Amino acid sequence: MNMGEPLSGAPVERYGGSTRHAGPMHLLALGALGVVFGDIGTSPLYAFKTCLQAAGAIASEPAVVLGLLSLIFWAITLVVTVKYVGLVLRADNRGEGGVLALTALVVMEGRARHPVLLAALGLAGCAFFYGDGTITPAVSVLSAIEGLELANPEFAKAVLPLSVIVLLFLFAAQRRGTGSIGRLFGPVMLVWFLVIGVLGLVQIVQHPRVLAAINPWYAMMFLLTHPAITLAVLAAVFLSVTGGEALYADLGHFGRRPIRLVWYMLVWPCLVLNYFGQGALVLSDASAVENPFYMLAPAPLLIPLVLLATFATIIASQAVISGVFSMTQQALQLGFLPRMKVLQTSADAIGQVYVPAVNAALCAATVGLVLSFKTSDNLAGAYGIAVVCTMLITSLLLDVLLNGRGKTDRTSRMLLALALPLGAVDLVFLTSNIEKIPQGGWFPLTCGLIVFVTMRSWMRGRTVVTEQMRRQERSVQGFLEEIARTPPQVVPGTAVFLSSNSDGVPRTLARNVRYNGVLHAHTVLMSVVTERIPRVPRGGRLKVSHLAPQLWRVEAHVGFMERADVPRLMREAERLGLACRTDNATYFLGRDDIIVASPRGMARWRKRLFLIMARNAEFAGAHFGIPPERIIELGGQVQI
Repeated sequence: MNMGEPLSGAPVERYGGSTRHAGPMHLLALGALGVVFGDIGTSPLYAFKTCLQAAGAIASEPAVVLGLLSLIFWAITLVVTVKYVGLVLRADNRGEGGVLALTALVVMEGRARHPVLLAALGLAGCAFFYGDGTITPAVSVLSAIEGLELANPEFAKAVLPLSVIVLLFLFAAQRRGTGSIGRLFGPVMLVWFLVIGVLGLVQIVQHPRVLAAINPWYAMMFLLTHPAITLAVLAAVFLSVTGGEALYADLGHFGRRPIRLVWYMLVWPCLVLNYFGQGALVLSDASAVENPFYMLAPAPLLIPLVLLATFATIIASQAVISGVFSMTQQALQLGFLPRMKVLQTSADAIGQVYVPAVNAALCAATVGLVLSFKTSDNLAGAYGIAVVCTMLITSLLLDVLLNGRGKTDRTSRMLLALALPLGAVDLVFLTSNIEKIPQGGWFPLTCGLIVFVTMRSWMRGRTVVTEQMRRQERSVQGFLEEIARTPPQVVPGTAVFLSSNSDGVPRTLARNVRYNGVLHAHTVLMSVVTERIPRVPRGGRLKVSHLAPQLWRVEAHVGFMERADVPRLMREAERLGLACRTDNATYFLGRDDIIVASPRGMARWRKRLFLIMARNAEFAGAHFGIPPERIIELGGQVQI
């Protein structure tokens, strides 16, 4: 057999893979209702109220009310229905959504002129999404519990402690997984949407003239006749669509069809009914501008509505939190973050994960926000700026994707013509939200900046360390010549040496031969390559090559939503031609001490940040599923 001759394997270009999700459609739809639509579904609690506050003294004027409703209706229609549900959900990366999955898809297709710039743009979008993840649970829960103040002003003192308790319960429940949470929360959200739809419908029947707001003329006339408050109002209108990006990020949890079905059949109609019902109430009673959502309910039903809204806002937070978990999983596999524990929470849907470290960080940040800002009105000033940045980046990446595909596909050219003006809508919303920065918008932007700097520092540090390590690696030919000149003692057993390089001989093997003078009878060089697709099908993820009588190479390809279980991959390699048993194999891992010694390569503070992350990263053996008793570590020093 020739050296390096492959026994099995498939090129990356031929990877396919199913994107279908297991389970009946009605259960998937119910789960999606409980996870995906919570954020946008609870926007009626505060969006229209904030619009009225932005309008000021003229808020109760009929033309103003109709103008605000028209702006909200067309914002939801264009941004969520047309852009996200109609267009963006088409841009799935083999079933996975979110700005990182979209970035990987754009770069993988290779049609973009500036892939490095686009990768940085996607990284920024991911960082901004983390910033949104810190503020959404806070503003949602606070806005719900503040309804108690309408029932009895004495309840005002209990709003903060109750909000903190609810948030702690929410984050504690995350370990159960989004599938379980979806089945638990789905029925609650079904009741929520039906209730808010009916409450709105009752008012619309009594004051049907509010339906005139469907005409976009009212929106345009409002913007033309009130230029002084246009930006403030548009920033408030944007609150009605903030759940769009979470909807896309949660795509991998349930799939495209259930999300679209629930949006068109239930969520969109009920949202429109409720917003128009709030508008009808304000037209008939100007005092309702104080809190139009809760004043829709008859007095005896106020407390039950507050309780239902509290449950709904817990679920609203879930949409963003589960999206952050999915984003973290993608970032880890693509090498944007240091290794950390990721728990798979579903045997049916690989996209459903739980990240304990991220959950703890989000919990701390969210509770801190509630205690600092104290009211939903204060938080509304900070809400929206981070998510609109992510939405704009998603639009830019979508445009690049469709432009590349449009060179050979007529449908993509048509979709691009629709996507470009929608990106302009995002730009308008970004402009209107800029004034929120001094009001508290700096907080999610700061969180996003910290995440972005962390990711960039980790990526750069890994590049520098990898370059240093590969200088010490040997080529296969050079290694074979060395052991031919000075034959090591051959010992029985199977040794697996893990390496990030799929070409040369890892330093751990060279060190073992040089300093211990031994070579195992079956020596396997194992490398794991992460592809820019969510999952690699079983038939194409392993390549086994026989390099020499005692030397084999196994190259495993995994997707960015998969966790590499090395012992399982080795068992698969046996079935594909690896001529040794790996049940009792010993795994050799490198564990190098990284020291800051050179001023070149990257800034010293970034080197120290990388050093902290590297020392606190999850142990490689645990990350790759290797039993501790079968691991031998060989260390050294790497200077950066």
